[in-house]
Amino acid sequence: MEIADHQQPAWPIQVSVVPRVPEGLESLRNIAFNLWWSWNYDALELFCELDAELWETCGHSPIKMLRLVKQNRLEAAAKDKGYRERVEKVHDRLEAYLHRKETWFTRNLPKEKKDSPLVAYFSAEFGFHESLPNYSGGLGILAGDHCKSASDLGLPFVAVGLLYRFGYFSQKINRDGWQEASAIDNVFQDLPIREALASDGKTPVVVELAMPGRAVRAKAWEVRIGLTRLILMDTDLTENAPEDRRITYQLYGGDHEMRIQQEIVLGIGGVRALAAMGLQPSVFHMNEGHAAFLGLERIHRLVKEAKLSFVEALQSVAASSVFTTHTPVPAGNDAFSPKLMEKYFGSYVAECQIGFQDLLKLGRPWEYNEDEPFSMTILALRISRQANGVSAIHGKVSRGMWQSVWPGVPKAEIPIRHVTNGIHTFTWMAPEIRALLEKAGGVMTEEDLAKAEEWKKRVAFKDKEYWTTHQKMKLRLLQFVRANVRTQRLRNGARPAEIRETDQMLDPKALTIGFARRFATYKRAALLFRDLDKLAQIVNDPARPVQFLFAGKSHPADEGGKKLIQQIVQISQLPQFKDRIVFVENYDFNVARHLYHGCDVWLNNPTRPLEASGTSGEKVITSGCLNFSVRDGWWDEAFDGTNGWAIGDDTFRLEPEVQDEFDSFSIYEILKHEIVPLYYDQDGDGVPKRWIERVRRSLLTIGPVYNTSRMVADYAGEFYRRAAEKGRMFAESGWKKSKELAVWKDKVRLAWGKVRANAVTWNGSIRTTMNVGDTVPVTANVFLGDLQAEEVAVEAYLKAVEPGGTSKVVRLEPQGEVKDGWQGYGGRVSVEDSGNFKFNVRIRPSHPSLTQAHELRLIAWAE
Repeated sequence: MEIADHQQPAWPIQVSVVPRVPEGLESLRNIAFNLWWSWNYDALELFCELDAELWETCGHSPIKMLRLVKQNRLEAAAKDKGYRERVEKVHDRLEAYLHRKETWFTRNLPKEKKDSPLVAYFSAEFGFHESLPNYSGGLGILAGDHCKSASDLGLPFVAVGLLYRFGYFSQKINRDGWQEASAIDNVFQDLPIREALASDGKTPVVVELAMPGRAVRAKAWEVRIGLTRLILMDTDLTENAPEDRRITYQLYGGDHEMRIQQEIVLGIGGVRALAAMGLQPSVFHMNEGHAAFLGLERIHRLVKEAKLSFVEALQSVAASSVFTTHTPVPAGNDAFSPKLMEKYFGSYVAECQIGFQDLLKLGRPWEYNEDEPFSMTILALRISRQANGVSAIHGKVSRGMWQSVWPGVPKAEIPIRHVTNGIHTFTWMAPEIRALLEKAGGVMTEEDLAKAEEWKKRVAFKDKEYWTTHQKMKLRLLQFVRANVRTQRLRNGARPAEIRETDQMLDPKALTIGFARRFATYKRAALLFRDLDKLAQIVNDPARPVQFLFAGKSHPADEGGKKLIQQIVQISQLPQFKDRIVFVENYDFNVARHLYHGCDVWLNNPTRPLEASGTSGEKVITSGCLNFSVRDGWWDEAFDGTNGWAIGDDTFRLEPEVQDEFDSFSIYEILKHEIVPLYYDQDGDGVPKRWIERVRRSLLTIGPVYNTSRMVADYAGEFYRRAAEKGRMFAESGWKKSKELAVWKDKVRLAWGKVRANAVTWNGSIRTTMNVGDTVPVTANVFLGDLQAEEVAVEAYLKAVEPGGTSKVVRLEPQGEVKDGWQGYGGRVSVEDSGNFKFNVRIRPSHPSLTQAHELRLIAWAE
């Protein structure tokens, strides 16, 4: 007998029933919708107290917690006077934080409101906490920490990104050690997001973007991170076609066409959303090249609204833009084919009043062929006047990598500086360590974090008290790892004996070394395993055992990275490495937190100089873990011989095999002869006093410097202030200076072909020997053609021949006409360093409105 359709259950209506927050607990919802709670543990504990088991099930999400917690739990909490008082105390702290009258910003940057620049910070990903999985790795975590510290310092700051329906991915390791990826479905009602509203305070913000043959709509959502507002763009709307809804489905997913669509939504859509909200940023900061289309949209708006030409608008837009590059290899930078660019920007450029070929030039090096792709990094460099790498080494690497954008300019003068990355200390510091430091030296404030004298007061903790605290945190880590491995083995059908083994695996007294990061090939995750016999001897010393914890994800399309993970898992299953090497699956914010808090040593061994910064080592030191790393990124600046250990030396070796051999040997030797003996040099109470002294040195030398309080202060003082001043200057008097500078640049470009210099002399000759401290006259003849002397800078350039030597630039002054329009220039040059030098004279354009010395990318060297 067939069952009729009407006999089958149908569910035409879906109802979501949520608990009613009782009177006296209303403040919980306000706390839950501000990610300030993510770095304030007393706020976190309020939600955990409601139902500890549900708190874990909910992925530590206060919003989801308040949706799923049982009504009787809330009612019981509301009757608990102590709990109600704790809720109000935390809420009062949040309100006081949000309404501070005095902050670092008010004390250190312009006092008048008209001079207070609103900074708009664009990034493709943001990582704040595991309950908002909108990130994949270091770039997103850095962006999240940047937002938190901007709030701590009181900076007027709004961030813009994309809201991914499926975030990054969840990782499972199967029986063969192979990574399996599954999408994380972000249920928006469980996220701390609200509709972003237009300037009328009522209308939800939805912007329209032109795509080939259609219009795509993107909705703006808002997240609060203390004082910082984060705007996230979302195309998963019913009015969009299915393929357009997928634009914001996955972070770093899809092909080049998906990527260009995402970056249009981020850059162009993000600028439009800010305008719809009535926000008028003075400064735009691009965190990587993904957001560089924002510059085109800002120009587009000025062309349309202020009636400027493209070139006139570019002067203002570039002067008020900041660009941070994070990628030390060309292949890691997004680039699109000319054909794809024409498909998506063919009509857009007409609205900007430029030709398509002119647009392509903005994303290409100085010399190119017709098939040259359009580089988002080069676009960002051309539409910003302030650019930086994220460590001293990375700044140097970037200047070399992008020298083709400034032909003829010496590498040292390529206008890419550096601001070394930091971390948001209170996010990553274990609450137990913070309590220990504050017990020794008083409550730590956000501004204390960048002051060495404040750290010095707080590292005066007692050795035994610190060690007891650290051992408790390590035990918590090992219990977490055991549960992680147990879940993995149960899922993979392991034998009962193998599952029971997880209860006792790992030794709380053993030296525990962590390695966790994205499994990109250059990070050399398998370097430790080049000599398995040596490694087995180190980890299996019965008196001084060592254990390693590995974690990390590989991009689903990166087969090489997945093979590295499999290799480590398979090595961990060898008899000699049982319980000595463990791979912890599904590396995320929560896994990282446990590792950072509980490990004794943090291993980091990328190929130098490919680690732009590498902030995981900065995070671990806040909880007493010591860094053991290649001298790359931030560690090359921070290491002083007493605050951790350096792998290898600071030499660059061209052959990867030679470098790997050298560095792996260094790892084994330092482990065997330095790290292991120091850890096990313990007194009668089992306290390693010399080890703890190194922990103190680590906290004291690294803590005050490598944090985002210092980092954001650097950006604010050195980049944002200047960008705001320049942007304001160009906008004044009806964009008068923008127009004047555009006209002057056109004049210089037309006249530059005639500019020449020759007859250079040094101390009256072309060769000479001198002593340190001597000052000698230099001369040259210069022909400027249609340009005036005040429109150029004529400079003597002294270049050191030896690597690492310093170069010197001295401006020369006109000395009168020589003949036929040639002018004599002269000056005096002193040399403070010994060595061999090359010398010449050069000419470059000069104007008081220029932001960069080499802004026109024109330079003439003497013949």
